[in-house]
Amino acid sequence: QVQLVESGGGLVQAGGSLRLSCAASDFSLSRYYMGWFRQAPGKEREIITGITWTGDKTYYADSVKGRFTISRDNAKNTVFLQMNSLKPEDTAMYYCAAKFAPFSGVTFDGINDYTYWGQGTQVTVSS
Repeated sequence: QVQLVESGGGLVQAGGSLRLSCAASDFSLSRYYMGWFRQAPGKEREIITGITWTGDKTYYADSVKGRFTISRDNAKNTVFLQMNSLKPEDTAMYYCAAKFAPFSGVTFDGINDYTYWGQGTQVTVSS
């Protein structure tokens, strides 16, 4: 019943922008950390950004820092990923995931701690 559904992926030229969204159903994202992951062919899935349930803290991988921005709208039960200055190496399947965080101090790492996952949306950046 619980679902995370990503949308907004597609083909974009290098230097362009895309905005991904992740909508949750059957549960509230409140008190969940949200993360965006990506996986390129032949590579392991990696976390690229995360945000606390209040939005007061964020995490960015070095590879996307300064170019990507994560945000969430708890009222709409949705998390977003604004991707600017896209590079061909950003090409991957992008997944959103939710991690229950009932107390402060929960970290963004630990891929196995993310309870819910979306189906992924493909982002392809052409050079």
